[in-house]
This record gives sequence, structure tokens and C-alpha cells, in this order.
Amino acid sequence: MLTRLPERLPARVVLAALLGALGVLCFAPFELFWLAPAIWAGFFALLLRAATPRQGLLTGLSFGLGFFLCGVSWVYVSLSVFGGMPWWLAGPAAFLFCTVMALFPMAAGWVFKRWQPVYFWQQAALFAALLAAGDWIRSWLFTGFPWLALGYSQTPPSPLAGFAPLLGVFGLSVLVALSGALLLRWRVGITLLALLAAVGFGLRQIAWTTPQGAPISVALIQGNIPQEMKFRPEAFIRTLNLYRDLIEANPAQLTLLPETAFPVFLDQLPEAFIDALKALASREQGDLILGTLTGDNIAYYNSAISLGSSPLQVYSKSHLVPYGEFIPPGFAWFMAYATIPASSFSRGPAKQAPLAVAGQRVAANICYEDVFGSEIIRALPDAGILANLSNTAWFGDSLAQPQHLQIARMRALETGRPMLRATNTGMTAIVAPDGAVQAALPPFTTGVLNGSVQAFGGITPYGQWGDWPAIALMALLLVAGLLRRP
Repeated sequence: MLTRLPERLPARVVLAALLGALGVLCFAPFELFWLAPAIWAGFFALLLRAATPRQGLLTGLSFGLGFFLCGVSWVYVSLSVFGGMPWWLAGPAAFLFCTVMALFPMAAGWVFKRWQPVYFWQQAALFAALLAAGDWIRSWLFTGFPWLALGYSQTPPSPLAGFAPLLGVFGLSVLVALSGALLLRWRVGITLLALLAAVGFGLRQIAWTTPQGAPISVALIQGNIPQEMKFRPEAFIRTLNLYRDLIEANPAQLTLLPETAFPVFLDQLPEAFIDALKALASREQGDLILGTLTGDNIAYYNSAISLGSSPLQVYSKSHLVPYGEFIPPGFAWFMAYATIPASSFSRGPAKQAPLAVAGQRVAANICYEDVFGSEIIRALPDAGILANLSNTAWFGDSLAQPQHLQIARMRALETGRPMLRATNTGMTAIVAPDGAVQAALPPFTTGVLNGSVQAFGGITPYGQWGDWPAIALMALLLVAGLLRRP
């Protein structure tokens, strides 16, 4: 039993790291959602056995390091293999990044032991509030990186997925952490889990949004352009020909190409090629959305543009990736060791109108912008379809791709909208409004995903209120956990 461990810090630290590493199994591609409460119950038990705030701090840090070093190790791949950074710098940089992420469970461990209440139910409430608050703070501090927030472990078929349209991913973090903590009183914990599962199943039966209009045909293009070839001038014409041929062979009302499918400025694309794409898109009285660069050499944007029967429209990425798309102040020396092209983008406007294409209103987002649910809902209720253009070739054949698809599934759940994903190397997919993957292409293949998609109208509670209900729940549990009783 975890609660009978001896008071020896080194053993606790090692066990915490192992539990953190096992926690990655709760997320894609493994998706052992049922394991998450048990893993976080183990973390809670280790914190209860810690004798001092310092031991709680080290226990949280160890858990976080095990979790993030195993869960986001693909950061090293992007820096070294594709970013061109020498291993002696990429390795420490990736380790430092994971350590920064581990500071959040570390802080939770210290705060928990510093103000640990006497009563068990208060301890469980405080633990859940601190863990979920850490996930939420990670979503905005230093531009945000909420990857592997605990709630992402509960995409379908988890019955807790029914809470996503109400509370969002951070509300799910609260529920998983709380039910996990209560598992140490196994009758109470199992009862709560059974109750949450029953309520979640019931919530899954509610149609928060409704279909609008007729379905449209879609073609999602996966070019599978090797990252090392993507920006080479000698590969440019081959890339143009590949995408033109794939579009020509797969007519659809709405065609999506990946992020920076054409890594040049829009006005650098041959005029005849642009005209050919317009003509191909217009065959079905439709449109295509493709990734390219807009602006000029002074201010340029990572953009998605539309071509076809509708007027040309532009969406420019607003939430940029540090180091990959902009250089934080004081880190120019660091980026000098990498060879990442176009790493000084300008930010697009925070709120942009959905693209009016193929008779629909499509909310475009680029790459990891779909990690930020509170930003995705800015396009609601106007948009009936969500569309993500990505190029995760930067991360190779790693956990990043299935994890990113799982994130997209959560956005579909929260908004009650379908999510279309067009990616360079994977995972290209059609996600239904209930979070189920309707269809997907095998990663690292060249192909086209053909299907149909139905726009949805209305708005979910999460779409209306965002993260505020989850924040209120965290605050309530925090107050309950810190409340002093006579």
C-alpha cells in the first residue's frame, strides 16, 4: 500500500517519478483513461506521506519530471533533428523546458504540505484544486503551454467526456484529480467515480448544438513533405505539383491544405498556379483553404487563405509558438544555434471573423492554436465548423501527433462543432462534434481524406462561459480545502 511507505524521501521521489511516467499512458496514443484516477491517487498518497513542505516540493517536482520528460520528449526532436541545434544544447534545453513544466506540480506539492488541512475531504479538495489550477495557469503563463492537461485524458470513450461541453478540459482536470484523491477512501472514491460516470453518460445524450444546412464534401490534403525538404528551393516546384495533382484528383466543396503548405509569401506563388487552384476549387462551387505566408519582410504572418468561388479571405495566426515562430527577448543567442526558417512572425489579430467558404462559416486555427480552448470559442456561435491546419513534421514520429489529435477532439467536444484537421505528416482527421474520430489518414503517408461534414449551430455552456465555471470550481475547492475548522 502506498500509505505504508517508510518515511524515506529518496524512495518517495523515485516512486513519484515512476508514477508521473506512467501517467503518460492515460493520454493518446494509449488512452488508458480509466488509469488516470489511480495514478493521481498515488501522487496524492505520496504527498500525504511527505513530512514537510520541502518533501512535498520534491515529490511534486519528481512526479512532474517523470510526467513531462516522458510525455513531451518530442521537444528535443524539434530542436535537434529538425531545428539543427547541436545535441549538447538541444538536450539541456529540452530538459530545462520539461523542468519548467514540472514546476507546476512542484508548486502544488509545496502549497499542499504548507497548508495541509486536517480532514481528509479537505485534503482531497485542496489537492484537486491545486492540480487543476496548475493546468489552467500553464495555459496562459509565458504565452501558455497546456499540453497534457489532466482533463485531456478523458476524451471518448471516457464517460467523463460528457462534462467537457460544460466545464471544458480544466473542469475535467478537477474531476479526475478529485476522484483520484478520494480513491484512498476506496468506497467513497468508487462511489464518486460511478456517480460521475453516470452523470457524464447522461450528459453525453444532450444535444448542446444542432445541425445546420446540408452536409458538404471535404478533401483534407496530407502532402507528407519531409521537413528537411520543405524549405529547399529545389523542392518548391515538386511541392506545387504534388498539391495541385492531389486537389485535381479529389474534387470537393471544401478542400484543406496544411499549415505553410507553400512556405513562401502569397505573392511569390506563380500567378498561373493560383489561377489553377481557384479553378479547381470552383468546380464544386467550393473553396480551398491553404497555409502560406502573408505580409512582407518587415511584418509577416503565418496565414491561412481561401481561394475559389468565394472572395479571397485571410486568417493570420495570433497565438505564436515561442522560439519556433517568435524569439522572446534575450534569446536571440539561443536561436543562433538553430536553423529554423521564418521564426520571427508577427501576431494576427486576437479576434478574426470566420472564413465564409463553401456556403459555411469556418473558424480556422493554425497548429497548436487549438490547444487554447478559450481562444477557439471566440469564433462562436458564428462558426459552424472548426478547421486546424498543422505541420507537426517538426516533431517526427513521436507522441506529439496523437496527442495533438486528442486535443482537437477535446475542442470539438467543448464547442459542439466538427473539427477538420489538415496536416503535413499527420494526424489528418475529421472529428465529429461528440469528439469521435470520424475518419483519419495514416501518418507519414501522402494522401487525401475524403468525407462529408455537417455544420452545427447553437452554443454549449463552455462556448458561452469559457473556463470560468472550471475556475469557479477550483476556487470553491480551494476555499473548502483551506477553511479552518474549530
